[in-house]
Amino acid sequence: MDAADLHEWVTFTDDDGYSWQFDVTFMMSNYGCIYGRGCPGVFTELAPEYEHGCCTYGAHFVDKADREATAARAAELGPDEWELRDRADELGGAIYKNDDGDWVTHTIDDACIFLNRPGFAKGAGCAFHQAAEARGERPLDWKPQVCWQVPLRFDEWTDDNGHTTYMLREWKRHDWGEGGAEFAWWCTDDPLAFNEDRPVWRSLREEIVELVGQGPYEKLVDYLVHREATHPEAPVFLPHPQVRRRAENPAD
Repeated sequence: MDAADLHEWVTFTDDDGYSWQFDVTFMMSNYGCIYGRGCPGVFTELAPEYEHGCCTYGAHFVDKADREATAARAAELGPDEWELRDRADELGGAIYKNDDGDWVTHTIDDACIFLNRPGFAKGAGCAFHQAAEARGERPLDWKPQVCWQVPLRFDEWTDDNGHTTYMLREWKRHDWGEGGAEFAWWCTDDPLAFNEDRPVWRSLREEIVELVGQGPYEKLVDYLVHREATHPEAPVFLPHPQVRRRAENPAD
């Protein structure tokens, strides 16, 4: 057994008979996105100076609705909000079908076409994220689904008896496929990204509810709150495996 990646889980069955599994170790960790705060990005070498975050390879769309919603939001962006809007017009749009038959966003100079680069008037960052915040709206209502879901991974499967199980956990390298192994850095693999002052179940509440629904989220919260109340000796944050590794090997 690999003790370096031990996680605690909670599972329950809802009123409709579906099973739910939540990665408690990640939910109660102090993970937080560090985009704009030294994120090394996902190149094959560490490159925080580019301020790409995980936008290097563009976005893949989960379905037609996701693609159309993104295109509609893109039409709302002005040139003062989206640095590469003119390039998108030259290409016939920011979205295209690649050689594998997948619908994706174009990449320009090794990053998503919707990523504003350092030096842009609005600053570096996702044009959708910046536009949503400027309008007082939720970034998850603007972005392609994969972009707001990371670092959460929501899966479902049905067994041979027709029973459905839903799982919410952290997004790992292998979830990107073969390319994930080439990343020089991945956020949930490194203690650098575990420095928030709130646990994930609080800081990513909106994203979690969007993925699992209000009912399962409230049941998860009830469990986590009860867990804290009945284990007063426990720390506020569960030590994520990467944080444990840093404590055990401070020279790493």
